[in-house]
Amino acid sequence: MTSSYYVRAGAFLLAGTMLSGVPVHAQTAPAPRPAPAARPTPTQTAPATKPAATPAVPATQRTITTLRVEGSQRIEPDTVLSYTKLRIGQAYTNESLDQAIKDLYASDLFADVSVSGAETGDIVLRIRENPIINRVILEGNKRLKEDKIKKEIKLAPRQIFTRTAVRQDVARIIELYRRQGRFAASIEPKQVSLDQNRVDVVFEISEGPKSKVRQINIIGNEKFSDGQLRGEMATKQARLATLLSSNTSYDQDRLAYDQQKLRQFYLTQGYADFRVTSAVAELTPDKRDFIITYVVEEGPRYKFGDVTVDSEIRDFDNKKLAASLTPKKGDWYNAKLVEDSVDSLSQSAGLFGYAFTDVSPEFNRDKDTLTMGINFHIAQQQRSYVERIDITGNTQTQDKVIRREIRLAEGDAFNSFQMKRSQDRINSLGYFQDKFEIKPVQGSSADRVVLEAAVEEKSTGELQLSAGYSSLERFIIQANITQRNFRGKGQELRAGVNYSTYSKSIELGFTEPYLFDRNIAIGGDIFRRDYNSFNYIGSNRQTTYSQVSTGFQIRAGVPLTEFWSLSGRYGLSYDKVGLDRASFFTNGVCDPLKAGRYLCEAIGNRFTSSVGYSLIYDSLNSRLRPTAGRRLSFSQDFAGLGGDVKYLRTRIEGSQFKNIGSGFIASLVAEGGYIKSLEKSRGPGVDRVRITDRFYLGEPQFRGFDIRGVGPRVQRIPYTADGTALITDRNQVVDDALGGNAYYLVRAELEIPLGAGARELGLRPSIYVQAGSLFSITRPLPTISTCITGQTENCFPTSVNASGQTVVGASLGALLVDQASGLQLYSNTYIPDATQPSVTAQRGTTCMTGYSATVGGTCVGSELNIAARAQGSAPFKEVFYGSTARPRLSVGIGVNWNSPFGPLRIDVAKALVTQKGDDPKLITFNVGTQF
Repeated sequence: MTSSYYVRAGAFLLAGTMLSGVPVHAQTAPAPRPAPAARPTPTQTAPATKPAATPAVPATQRTITTLRVEGSQRIEPDTVLSYTKLRIGQAYTNESLDQAIKDLYASDLFADVSVSGAETGDIVLRIRENPIINRVILEGNKRLKEDKIKKEIKLAPRQIFTRTAVRQDVARIIELYRRQGRFAASIEPKQVSLDQNRVDVVFEISEGPKSKVRQINIIGNEKFSDGQLRGEMATKQARLATLLSSNTSYDQDRLAYDQQKLRQFYLTQGYADFRVTSAVAELTPDKRDFIITYVVEEGPRYKFGDVTVDSEIRDFDNKKLAASLTPKKGDWYNAKLVEDSVDSLSQSAGLFGYAFTDVSPEFNRDKDTLTMGINFHIAQQQRSYVERIDITGNTQTQDKVIRREIRLAEGDAFNSFQMKRSQDRINSLGYFQDKFEIKPVQGSSADRVVLEAAVEEKSTGELQLSAGYSSLERFIIQANITQRNFRGKGQELRAGVNYSTYSKSIELGFTEPYLFDRNIAIGGDIFRRDYNSFNYIGSNRQTTYSQVSTGFQIRAGVPLTEFWSLSGRYGLSYDKVGLDRASFFTNGVCDPLKAGRYLCEAIGNRFTSSVGYSLIYDSLNSRLRPTAGRRLSFSQDFAGLGGDVKYLRTRIEGSQFKNIGSGFIASLVAEGGYIKSLEKSRGPGVDRVRITDRFYLGEPQFRGFDIRGVGPRVQRIPYTADGTALITDRNQVVDDALGGNAYYLVRAELEIPLGAGARELGLRPSIYVQAGSLFSITRPLPTISTCITGQTENCFPTSVNASGQTVVGASLGALLVDQASGLQLYSNTYIPDATQPSVTAQRGTTCMTGYSATVGGTCVGSELNIAARAQGSAPFKEVFYGSTARPRLSVGIGVNWNSPFGPLRIDVAKALVTQKGDDPKLITFNVGTQF
């Protein structure tokens, strides 16, 4: 509602609370005789020195003869009287009448109360009821949503309006803005009177700017600089570098947290006596900024003294436990190492079945030698056994789906490692919210433990319609439906359709992880994939060959141990590989001059029947986003169990993840593969492994290079128009990637943590270095070369110009034939107009001599015709590059961003080491959006 409405309605400021009723003081007549037990009236005092001479005068009491209420509208008179102690026939005094007024005001139902008739006993309570709230309106709130504010305030439609409630709600709204760091926010409440004693309550909000932390001052620090200490704090100074951070606003809780952070930092550096003596936050007069000042006392620096273990559990060797701890005598004292040692000892005890081990460090501080001796005391504890496992919160997922991932059974001896492993396995399912934990609690007796698994389910079904743009495939449209916990049994059901400029596919799949409740996984997929390979001519990408694959795959897997598993698979697919006939065919046959000999050799239809297995080691703490653990995989696939293709493909993959502290996640990923053909030679210069079965390397696996930008390739370099030199502009070079039979790729990556503000935006940056190569292929024979002496066809003729330069000319075109009869076509020269015998023209015929207008007809004439040929190919030179195992190297930085447009990945990678023919690329991105 606009402000003009409130002007017309007669809005006014609720500046304070004023009572319009005036207290009534009744006049009293003198009593005929004193009442010793009565209390003196406010205007009468009893002398303390001579009570007998001047007796106390009691308050005059009168009786209420009539009692009525005037001014009530919604509230019944009897209800009004029920809030007072006044009753007909009862005695009353001035004090009792005043108390009645106070009681009515205390009910918050009345705006004004007065009493009349005190002199006669005919008491009249005149009231004016508080209005009813019609609407509560917020104006000016942009940073806080209306629903968030209305959850906090108490005023609401159809409630009774009171100024006290308005003031309380103003304070609540102010507090909400202060929690956001907006200390300059102000609220102006207004009321708009309506008919029938109703009002609209309006809160006009001036939010003001966010109060930033202008400066953080630290006094008393000598060993560490102000900048180093500020870096340890959660609160940051408002600077250009912290523009995206939400920690530049003032927060009282964060101020206390920063004091703890300072203490933790000094304790890790050996300053055991450090303390913050004062922390003051001053708001500038304009309420826009805070200046925070800390006063600290660093104290001396300590070293570790004797580090010992005193265990009351007889299974432990105190000396061996002490030797295994990180703190060593003579090292600088570090409180974090002490905490880690407590955790390490607790975990060690948990491995032996002690669930609730009490490890307490005992400190022996020597201020003379500045040493800190530590004795870790392990209290006596009984071995624990799992009494039961309680699973709660699973409304969709069946109990057995969770229990089969738990490595402990009821009755087993407690083991902290198995409990942690169970927790990781359940997290890896992806059915529950992150940070799930299994908590051991005391059972029915001292040697019993109950494992509590309180899960919080999240959606496991995904229905996604997405559109996006990829630097690889241009525009992409995807439609996928996946249920990763089908019927709550942990089964996975999926279907997907993908469409882009260069690929199309449809796939259906199903996986049962526990067949007949046994630890045997089985699944299958059916698919049809239409993929177009391409090359570049400059910045323009053109399709080379197309591959349409239709088939299915059946797979099964079994665990061998806790971390090792074995899986097998069988697949059958039918592949159709072809080239665009209009672009690459001549006379119905693939023309090597247009497509290249290596592409013409790839054409054909074939069945591939393959069987394979994978041996996997997996100790990752999460399959979705691991932060610790490793994964190793060895896979082999044999094609040749029937079908037209025979090969043995071997791949090895490995990855290692580690949380190195402070939110940094380091990872090392390596993979390699080799494919060996089991077929006979297909001719000289033809690799036994078909081009569609080889490995390829480049974007997105190898950042810093374009798609298929690494490895063996053939480049067609054209000659200049005069045929005297090769063109050096790569944008005019045809670049065909051939793939390789062997490859390797290694990536070391470090994920960098950001502040809370960047995390809220979904930003996850990382830096990385990659090295790899693709190689091992038979060198293809050249499609065409310059003519040698006596050669006239399938070559580029050469000559020498007047300047002595070698000139390379266009090749002779292929002989043309009639498609219907297969007869050779010839070009016949004739005179179309007898009156102009010097003007000749050409016409086609199947006659070697003479002419016939019909195919294969009788030839008339004796003139010798010239064989008809297709247009010759412009001269070019084919160069083979890249079949070397020498490593390529790239470094870069990438950012994952959950943007409003969908998941976005941007990489800026520089190829530092390349081989001749490689195709580097600096920036790549991929974005999609869900709708």
